[in-house]
Amino acid sequence: MAGGKYILTLSCEDKSGIVAAVSGFLAENGGFIVESAQFGDPSTKRFFMRVEFESKDNLKDKFASIAEQFNMDWDIFDESIRPRVLIAVSKAGHCLNNLLYRHESGNLKVDIVGVISNHQDLEGMAKRHGVNFQHLPVTPETKPEQEKQILDIVEKENIDVVVLARYMQILSPDLCKKLKGKAINIHHSFLPGFKGADPYRQAYDRGVKIIGATAHYVTKELDEGPIIEQEVIRVDHTDASEDLKSLGQDIESRVLARALRNHIEHRIILNEGKTVVFK
Repeated sequence: MAGGKYILTLSCEDKSGIVAAVSGFLAENGGFIVESAQFGDPSTKRFFMRVEFESKDNLKDKFASIAEQFNMDWDIFDESIRPRVLIAVSKAGHCLNNLLYRHESGNLKVDIVGVISNHQDLEGMAKRHGVNFQHLPVTPETKPEQEKQILDIVEKENIDVVVLARYMQILSPDLCKKLKGKAINIHHSFLPGFKGADPYRQAYDRGVKIIGATAHYVTKELDEGPIIEQEVIRVDHTDASEDLKSLGQDIESRVLARALRNHIEHRIILNEGKTVVFK
């Protein structure tokens, strides 16, 4: 059918009639369902739903009455609007390089507005891909000022999501609060184990047999935010710590890219301290 493509996401108390109300509403208002997924969580008693549909308009105003009836947390997104992304990095460039390549090849349908960093090491990489780079140095004394600069960029550029692509600075509780649900971090190990700057050395010293990476939303609790995506690979006693690091960097890049794609496609709905991720 002629018209635009939209995505409806919602969560509410789990009760009968929700799917019927949503599908009936779309049918009555000329909406054509392309894809639909739902999940009822018995542990939180919450219901979650994601619907892709085609329509002559996004039906947002009209859907408000249905949402009110079920006391929903909800939104409708226009698929034609590309999310605006800000990437934060430090010195390691593997995750940034992967995201820039996916964006340049058309695999990641976002607008990368810029790259910010507390170091200048990756400026050349960003500029080679035609992306603006901004150096925001930080010390313990200047951290509040530097974080204000970050927030100013987020607000001025209408950023939809901030990606911490191995940005090795701990965000303040205030910044975490202001970026709630719109900042994604990649942690280079399982969570909550092996925290800190050198987890692969920690993993090697413990003789682990599996390594992995975790992408999660940023919260004030360090590396404890709702998990979006994870991946693992088996290792053994013949792998040195540098081998673990190399293998881990490949995993980190893939996991972060998948997490970002799920976010921009509105496949993630927060469920208290965890997430529902529709595939």
